Amino acid sequence: MNRKAIIFHGTGAHPDVVWLPWLRQQLTKRGYTVEAPHYPTLNVEPITTFLPKVLANHTFDENTVLVGHSGGAALLLAVLQHIDTTVRQAILVAGYSTKPNTSEEPVLQDEYNWAAITAHVRDIYFINSRNDPYGCDDHQGRAMLDRVGGTQIIRDGGHFGDQNQPYPTFDLVDRLID
Repeated sequence: MNRKAIIFHGTGAHPDVVWLPWLRQQLTKRGYTVEAPHYPTLNVEPITTFLPKVLANHTFDENTVLVGHSGGAALLLAVLQHIDTTVRQAILVAGYSTKPNTSEEPVLQDEYNWAAITAHVRDIYFINSRNDPYGCDDHQGRAMLDRVGGTQIIRDGGHFGDQNQPYPTFDLVDRLID
């Protein structure tokens, strides 16, 4: 089995921040082929023009695991809605499906086909924090969970990594990936 993971960074970030490089290393040691693209226009460019570029840059199949942090987690919803296969797992860390604060959120779609999202992922996890400073909190996770099922894990972990929050490792995410 050729297992693959694609890890999407958050808004204004890149693949070498917080726990993302550590997770790449962990998964590589476990035999995964890992993609960690840098998308500087994530949550800057409208999802209607940004998503086709993302879909063209990656392939998805039943052995694919998707991990997204913050804006990258929001991106996963659009990816899951628009792919034509079912991926193995999706883990949305500090994810959201509606505006979590007053900032513009071009990564969000106007509406989601929740049935298509559900149909395109075998196992989905929402990891949210009660004290997320950007509003990507447990209420956001619950709203997605209520629409697609899966598992929500709630912590008091801030944003799970940010410029002001070092988060070099994230054992929970590593353990969730089978």
